[in-house]
Amino acid sequence: MAKIQTVLGLIEPSEAGVTMAHEHLKMEFHSMYSPHPDSKIQDKKDDDITMENLWWIRQHPYSSVRNLYLNDVEEAVTAEMEYYKSNGGGTIVDVTTMGIERDIKFLQKVSQETGVNVVSGSGFYVESTRPETVGMTVEEMANVMTADISSGCDSTSIKCGCIGEIGCSWPLGASEKRAVQASGVVQQDLGCPVIFHPGRHQDAPFELVRIYQEAGGRVDKLIMSHLDRTISDVDLLIEFARLGCYCEFDLFGIENSHYQFAEDLDMPNDAERIRRIKSLVYAGFEDRVTIAHDIHTKIRLMKYGGHGFSHILLNILPKMQQRGISKAIAYKMVADNPQRWLAFNPPN
Repeated sequence: MAKIQTVLGLIEPSEAGVTMAHEHLKMEFHSMYSPHPDSKIQDKKDDDITMENLWWIRQHPYSSVRNLYLNDVEEAVTAEMEYYKSNGGGTIVDVTTMGIERDIKFLQKVSQETGVNVVSGSGFYVESTRPETVGMTVEEMANVMTADISSGCDSTSIKCGCIGEIGCSWPLGASEKRAVQASGVVQQDLGCPVIFHPGRHQDAPFELVRIYQEAGGRVDKLIMSHLDRTISDVDLLIEFARLGCYCEFDLFGIENSHYQFAEDLDMPNDAERIRRIKSLVYAGFEDRVTIAHDIHTKIRLMKYGGHGFSHILLNILPKMQQRGISKAIAYKMVADNPQRWLAFNPPN
């Protein structure tokens, strides 16, 4: 029988409960730092996060150095996991991969202390974050991911339970393409779940699915992340859903339209995310939608005035029902669908 492989071992899919399929409990994102366009504010890039500077950090979150280190707030994250558990949360998929500093021992520790299941991802983030691995071959990348899932990662016996997030840019870098190909190779071999971070272009998700399938990967075990900022046209979104992978809207809680990584893109708010998801449901794809928050900066934690890891449970699921998505269908997106995606037969 298929199982879900957590940092504490194997569990039945039904034991996962409510699952956020794309989060980060501990990571470093400093490699994605971007200077603020206003020199007066740029001079404050190293300041601590306070009520007095949240106004500009919320608009330019990648211009605050302190905001990009999610590796020095272990107590706050642990407290949030306890709160998540108390609100009905069961599992977190931590998709921190090579380049943004996965801490597998912390993931195990927070799971032990809070009772929240944690699944850790294996793989490679975008090229710019991992210069030491850009020369790796498809075979070498596949060997790393196979070992992480089969034997344990980072010199431990703690095993990853999925591949990804595999970080991809637009246009796709050569090393990123090899990582996608390696994901397909390992998926075909192990049957494991895979999750991709597409580049910021509407054609990117289609390209990644093609490359992945050509390498042998099963599309029904693939999540395509960040579709809320990648495909805005509903007809194109439905066309993509027909490919058969899981369509993920994982930026819930980000409400400001300004998107620092793509100035020509208007980031949708939660209401618009729900509207697009509703279109997929009406088109018959309720079994192919997953949702999450993708928390990766300090200001999205409750300690810093953010929405936290319970936002979907407390605010989004009720809002979905108010907007015509039934409770049963809404819970598929945080339970049945991610559980099905995560389940496979791990090697002994």
